[in-house]
Amino acid sequence: MRIITTESYQEMSLEATKIVAGQVYLKPTSVLGLATGSTPEGLYDNLVAVHRTIGLDFSEVTTFNLDEYIGMAPENPQSYHYFMHKHFFDLVNVRPENIFPDGCAEDVPAACKAYDKLIREKGGIDLQVLGIGRNAHIGFNEPDVKFEATTHKVKLDDETIQANARFFEDEEAVPRYAISMGIKTIMLARHVILLANGPEKAEAVKKAVCGSVSPAAPASILQLHQDVTVIVDRAAASMLPEEYQHGAHEIF
Repeated sequence: MRIITTESYQEMSLEATKIVAGQVYLKPTSVLGLATGSTPEGLYDNLVAVHRTIGLDFSEVTTFNLDEYIGMAPENPQSYHYFMHKHFFDLVNVRPENIFPDGCAEDVPAACKAYDKLIREKGGIDLQVLGIGRNAHIGFNEPDVKFEATTHKVKLDDETIQANARFFEDEEAVPRYAISMGIKTIMLARHVILLANGPEKAEAVKKAVCGSVSPAAPASILQLHQDVTVIVDRAAASMLPEEYQHGAHEIF
């Protein structure tokens, strides 16, 4: 595991951009797993800028979203399908046939199996981008989810619902269920980058980087992945050992 601690959100986003852009440049047919939410917005803004200024080509890239609310139509502004098109896909040359979890599928378990099957058919995920929840969830894999879970239906924790309420009219409008890429599916990615910023993520980052590996902190499983890069700003790194709060380090 590598950890890169930056001075700001902008620097965090830039470091992530270097990794993702490098992946696409070196392997134009890359398969990317992509996170939504406010944390990776800077990354997507930068990738759009690289595409427009130097022509980074996404036309052969395949993408998979981490998650989607169940029962939310793709055209709903709060759906993750809508988010990715608004912030990234509609601004670069990713082909429209990229697939997302279908939150409106009538048979959710079948849709989950089909999603994992499609990932396998595409050769697996080369680079997975993750954020982290305040309770150390990754994707919508809440605490105590089984590590061996593949893509599945999840019930959102109260803490996650409260955190996501800022995107809705009120807390009652936040969906209670979602489809999420499972821990096992995430761990099969060849390279994972985890992004976090702000003091509210500091405890979760500590659990992910140097806490006990336990389903109580889903992100802690990343300590066992063969190739993980954690990129955080100083505020999110504030609860890590002092030596990890500056610069770049190989932890183990």
